[in-house]
Amino acid sequence: MDALFVGIDVSKDRLDVHAHPSGQSFATARNGEGLAELVEKLRLLAPALIAVEATGGFETVVVAALAGEALPVVVVNPAQVRHYAQALGKRAKTDPIDAAVIARFAEATKPAVRALPDEKTRLLADLVARRRQIVEMMGAEGQRERRAVDKRLKKSIARLRKALEKELAEIDGEIDDNVRGSPAWAEKEDLLASVPGVGPVVARTLIAEMPELGSLDRRQIAALAGLAPWTRQSGQWKGKSLIGGGRKSVRSVPFMAALVAARHNPLLKAFRDKLVAAGKPKLVAIVATARKLLTILNAIARDGRPWNPKPTHA
Repeated sequence: MDALFVGIDVSKDRLDVHAHPSGQSFATARNGEGLAELVEKLRLLAPALIAVEATGGFETVVVAALAGEALPVVVVNPAQVRHYAQALGKRAKTDPIDAAVIARFAEATKPAVRALPDEKTRLLADLVARRRQIVEMMGAEGQRERRAVDKRLKKSIARLRKALEKELAEIDGEIDDNVRGSPAWAEKEDLLASVPGVGPVVARTLIAEMPELGSLDRRQIAALAGLAPWTRQSGQWKGKSLIGGGRKSVRSVPFMAALVAARHNPLLKAFRDKLVAAGKPKLVAIVATARKLLTILNAIARDGRPWNPKPTHA
C-alpha cells in the first residue's frame, strides 16, 4: 500500500484537507469541534506525513492539535509550495487545490518532522515576538515624531512612546525572568553571549525562535535561518546568488549582530574586511559574516564551550 501524504490549507475559519495519492478530500472548521474531527479522521487515514502551510499564525493551533496527538505534522514554507505549484502548471488557486498541491509537495520533498517546542519555549518565543513588535512600533512613532509639526501631535506621540517604553521594559523583565529561571537557558545564553557582538537580545531570540541551534550541521542551520545562498543558473547563464526562505524573524538577528561583530569582533572583522578587499559588495560581505557568525554560535551551542578567539568551530 502506498504511503499517504496529507496537505492542509489553513484559512481563518476553515481547514481544507487532501490525501495523496488516494485523492480523499474533506473540510472542517478551524475551531475546537473542527480540530477534533480533523484529528479523528487523520488517525483513521494513518498518513506518513501531514503538511500544513504557514499562514501568518493561523496554522499554529492546527499543528499543536495534531502534534499533541502524536501525528506526523510539519509546517512548510508557502513560497516553496507556490514554486512547486508553478512547476506543476497549477495556475488556478482555490483552497481545495492548494491542499492537494501541499500534499504532493510533502510527498516530493518529505520534510523532516520536528517536535514542537515545549510550553516554556513557546512562551519565550511569544515574548520575544512581542518585544520585536513593540520595538517596531517605537520606530514607527519615532518616524512620525520627526515629521510632526503640530505641538499637540508631538505630545501625543511622546505619550505613546513613553507607554511603549514602559511596556518594553516589562517585556524585557519577563524575558529575563524566563531565561534566568531555566538553568539550561541561562547557560545557553551565557555561551552565546560570550561571542563579541552577541548581546542578550540576540541570544534570547535564538534560544526562543531557533531551538534547533546546536543540533544541526552548518548548512542546515544556515538554511533554517534563510542565510544559505542559492544560485540562479540555466545553461551558460549564471545569476547572482541570493538568500531567502527560512525564518525571517531569525534571519534579521544574526544580520544585525554581524554589523556589530564586524566592528568589535576581531575574527569576524577580519573575515568581513577580507571579503570587501576581494571586491565583494559590502552587503554581500555582511550576509556572509552573519552566516559565519551563526555557524560559530551553532558550534558553541553544540559543544557547550564559550567563545574562543582562536576557535575550531565548524
